[in-house]
Amino acid sequence: MAQIFTASADTRLRAILLGILILLVCLATFVGGYAESSYGTLVGWVQDQPVPFSHEHHVAGLGIDCRYCHTSVETSAKAGLPVTHICMSCHSQIWTGAAMLAPVRQSLAENKPLEWNRVARLPDYVYFDHSIHVTKGVPCVSCHGRVDQMPLMSRAKPFQMKFCLDCHRDPAPNLRPPDEMTRMDWTDWDRDPGAHKEYGALMAKTYGIEPAKLTQCNICHR
Repeated sequence: MAQIFTASADTRLRAILLGILILLVCLATFVGGYAESSYGTLVGWVQDQPVPFSHEHHVAGLGIDCRYCHTSVETSAKAGLPVTHICMSCHSQIWTGAAMLAPVRQSLAENKPLEWNRVARLPDYVYFDHSIHVTKGVPCVSCHGRVDQMPLMSRAKPFQMKFCLDCHRDPAPNLRPPDEMTRMDWTDWDRDPGAHKEYGALMAKTYGIEPAKLTQCNICHR
């Protein structure tokens, strides 16, 4: 009876299976590395905007509160992006002829809103409510970073599922006084977390925050 397989068939099969295994390992490594890289998370990447707005200048330099531009952050799921008349409340009087502000003047003249590009964008399948976080004591800097040190706005956190769950599993250490939500520098607070340990636990109890419920899927996926 004629031999069906050659003497090297078994060796070739083993080589092919080993090659497939190596390929899968490399693919998994690449995907995992991409997901954690700044290219995948966009952390530190500056988003192009119609106007090169400097948070460093407006927040740190001029002391403008976040809520002046993001008007609905305390009352709505969305923080809101600045509308033209907010910009013009100042720039109708100062820097009125600045070239970089031409899109703002054009927006006002044509009654067309500025099209800002979101920096902290979440996937469409994720529900996030700004108001519930801000009014319960999660400061802006926790998610958006030190915007007062950003000449141009960039993403500060990866906004991966792990980032949210880490806070939801143990929210107490992340809670701050609600009337200081827009404060940027919490160095003195973070320097001695033990001194504020009771505050976080007390506020979590006061607000009825239950980590067991915060980690349920339907909290963020609705």
